[in-house]
Amino acid sequence: MFGLFSKRKRHSEQPISLASIAVDLHSHVLPGIDDGAQTLDESVQLIQALMQTGIQKIIATPHIMADYYKNTPATIHAALDKLQQHLASINLPIEIEAAAEHYYDEYFLELVKKERLILIQNKYALFEFSFANKPLNVINTIWQMVSNGITPVLAHPERYGYLTLPEVADLKERGCLMQLNTISLTGYYGKGVKDSAEKLVAAGVIDFISSDMHHTRHAEALQKALTEPVLKQLLDSNKLINASLL
Repeated sequence: MFGLFSKRKRHSEQPISLASIAVDLHSHVLPGIDDGAQTLDESVQLIQALMQTGIQKIIATPHIMADYYKNTPATIHAALDKLQQHLASINLPIEIEAAAEHYYDEYFLELVKKERLILIQNKYALFEFSFANKPLNVINTIWQMVSNGITPVLAHPERYGYLTLPEVADLKERGCLMQLNTISLTGYYGKGVKDSAEKLVAAGVIDFISSDMHHTRHAEALQKALTEPVLKQLLDSNKLINASLL
């Protein structure tokens, strides 16, 4: 299955364009409401970095965590309005929407139960697991979301060391889509995450790629990712559905 990566190809000298996927659906570019951009100037820097890759539309997804980032539709849309007004004032033409990245905790389970998730285009629920501990009751939670007409999207499955490829495949079969962090392909999060990312790509289980952009270090890593041969193979597979969010 993984013979695709048995012989490493050299990085491309010409950066790959992300124009074909068009949409980045996971970023933290809204100013001052989580651990991403803190000021409008920082937001602009990150947005310009995404635009330089060929991205035409950005969906900002600030964290919602019960113990850290208690964002609501009101806080998120206030930050979005502020950013959109600033972008218009400096004539930076980019379409920006907002949703959220939900942390899988008790508050998330409550939002699922009450059907109060903040969705991408009223359809997709982006959520993340703990990096340290395997979550409980995931299958039932996926079932609840799907039963409510919501498509769950698991953020960066390659970053959960406890999550096996068969488990990812099982979640996919149950209706949960997978979003890979593009910079995982560079080794930014470590060799283990890079290897996991490549295996997930080879297995054909990735539906979206995104920047998960928080700061300029991520922007620099994203530029490096554009020379990764695995990224080109993924784009050429025509399995990514980012552009459906245009």
